[in-house]
Amino acid sequence: MAIKIYIDQGHNPYNPNAGAEGNGLREQDLVYRIGILLAERLRANGNFDVRLSRPTPETQIGTSNSSSLRQRVTDANAWGADYFISLHTNAAAQSAASGSEALVFTIPSVAATLAEDILYWLNRSTGLKNRGVIVRNRLYVLRKTQMPAVLVELGFITNYDDAMLMLNSPELFADGIYNGIVDYLGL
Repeated sequence: MAIKIYIDQGHNPYNPNAGAEGNGLREQDLVYRIGILLAERLRANGNFDVRLSRPTPETQIGTSNSSSLRQRVTDANAWGADYFISLHTNAAAQSAASGSEALVFTIPSVAATLAEDILYWLNRSTGLKNRGVIVRNRLYVLRKTQMPAVLVELGFITNYDDAMLMLNSPELFADGIYNGIVDYLGL
């Protein structure tokens, strides 16, 4: 039986709930592309069934921030996903901030262990610093999902090097997340 992975490409192409911007790039565009590449890798493996929150670059979810988040979670829960992976880019006032981190509802947890594996492989694939797993139990997509959920901050869109890596080498991020999932599951 296939393992069901729900890939949530964070944010919408336009407001409401558009993402961060930095270095002339938009978060929602970067994570859309990385999510598509990750889905391709998972499907090619043969052990996974994959659903994307944004199957097209123009997919708009909800009419407000809260309805956008609610719709993503409702879709994953109704589908019966085994794991929920939400893709985002980080942003900071200090342009030197760099690296990948993962947010989970609680530690210890299945999600936290999966997040550790994802970050390990992201670091190996991209060379970006592993900033660790962080508890964010107030985030809707981590609180309301009925399956282990990991929100991955791939890199900082406000850091030129991170941003250009996400733009020019999205396959490295897809590879890192894919390898982290496969490693976690022992496949």
